[in-house]
Parts: sequence; C-alpha cells; structure tokens
Amino acid sequence: MASIVCADGQRNAGVASQKRSGQVTSQKFLMGSSKRVSYWTVEEVYNWVKKQYRGEQTALQRAVLNHAISGRALLRMSKHQLDRLGIEPESQQKILQDLLLLRVQEELENLNDIFSECFSS
Repeated sequence: MASIVCADGQRNAGVASQKRSGQVTSQKFLMGSSKRVSYWTVEEVYNWVKKQYRGEQTALQRAVLNHAISGRALLRMSKHQLDRLGIEPESQQKILQDLLLLRVQEELENLNDIFSECFSS
C-alpha cells in the first residue's frame, strides 16, 4: 500500500495501490476490476453499465454497443452526450454522478502513478 505525504506532513493511506507486473491495482469505487477505466474495452463498459444499472438503462447499454463507447470515451461523457444518446433526463443525474466517481478514481490512479515514479527507490 502506498501512502502519500501531504503538504502538512501527514501520510494519506487512503489511496491503496500497488504495482503488480506493471499494472496498477487499487480499490475500485464501482467495478472491482484491476484495470483502469481509461483502458476498458467496449465490452467492459457494457458490462459495467449492465451491472451498475441492472436493467434500468437499456438505452445506455444500446448506446455503448452502437457507438462503441470505450472507457476513455465513457470518462469524457457529458450531459449533452447523454441527451444525444436518448437517455431520459431523470436517469442522467445518477449516471453523471457515477461518471464523476469514475473520473475521480482515474485521477487518483494517475496521482498514485506520479507518486510512485517520483518517490520509488
């Protein structure tokens, strides 16, 4: 487990990550996968949507397959794009919140990589 030394000298062990054979693994907010969201395939995005929304987001599932939405594209998705994909406005808030969590997760992993590169011995 890596710990980050904050500006005030406190150690933050909340970003629990390890390097294993060149791939970062960390506690995932939503999927439990060791693969970074930005590297998810269309199939992995589809499986995440299917698991996350259990039958309630068939429009999003179809959109993932029809538009070949990868993890990188998923991370960049906005309200405007959800509108264009035909996602109901009532569902958009939950999806946008989940996408924000995925973005935060991705950024934490990026920061952990930087930390590991800068301070590894």
